[in-house]
Amino acid sequence: MNSGAIVLAAAMTALTVACGPRLLTDSDLVEYAAARYDPGKMEGKHLALGVHRGVPVVVDFPCSDVCPAYTTRIIHYDLEPDATCTDRGGVVVRIGTPVGIGFLPVPYCVPRVVADQRPRSG
Repeated sequence: MNSGAIVLAAAMTALTVACGPRLLTDSDLVEYAAARYDPGKMEGKHLALGVHRGVPVVVDFPCSDVCPAYTTRIIHYDLEPDATCTDRGGVVVRIGTPVGIGFLPVPYCVPRVVADQRPRSG
């Protein structure tokens, strides 16, 4: 990933903190998802990234067992309790999430544009 994408990711995080919820485009999410991150600095963090199509987007960096090497970035919608993922324009994706000494597939409501960028298995 080029340094411009890393700077963009840092700027998006700083802007969200400084100015409140940022309106996110599909391109913003694709660039953020592709940008590198420092697992040691991000381990265990939960960040409000902004709002995409009216839905809050958060990013979690869980880690377990061998940290920070197994820190994982999970970008997902932060839905209100009575909302369904598809009604809000998301896609339910089972993401390998670090738990104990392994990974468990946990369902997350992911923005469709982010889900489309995830590698396919099989």
